[in-house]
Amino acid sequence: MNDKHENVAMQVDLALVRELAALLDDTHLTEIEVEDGDRKIRVARKVGGGAPVYAPMPAPVAAAPLASPVAAAAEPAIAAGTVRSPIVGTAYLAAEPGSAPFARVGAQVKAGETVLIVEAMKVMNAITAPSAGTVKAILVDNGQPVEYDQPLIVIE
Repeated sequence: MNDKHENVAMQVDLALVRELAALLDDTHLTEIEVEDGDRKIRVARKVGGGAPVYAPMPAPVAAAPLASPVAAAAEPAIAAGTVRSPIVGTAYLAAEPGSAPFARVGAQVKAGETVLIVEAMKVMNAITAPSAGTVKAILVDNGQPVEYDQPLIVIE
């Protein structure tokens, strides 16, 4: 096969990559992604700090997650009853602005009861208590971006 794109190298805008890497440092993001037509560039920080990793992305991918300094600081004390985010999105502690939160520290919750919502791509995903218990800690703030598998709430 003689595909005319076969030997064409992708042109990467190094100034843009450097700018995105600097943005990672300034904002403490774990990764950032930009799209220009059918070309995507993702810059991600190695797990555990280290230098950013640069990778051209050929296909569309979901929005880049943001790091949570609050949850990262609390992670060493996370218990077995920790409810984690099943998706990347934005955490909401109440159904709508001004309404009472789904759960409060010290409150009793039932198995299957909604304890918060994670919005992803305009879809509100109810996050439920896996078992009955007492809310020991809420590890995210209302409106905070969350990553996949990030600890959200501790129920014992």
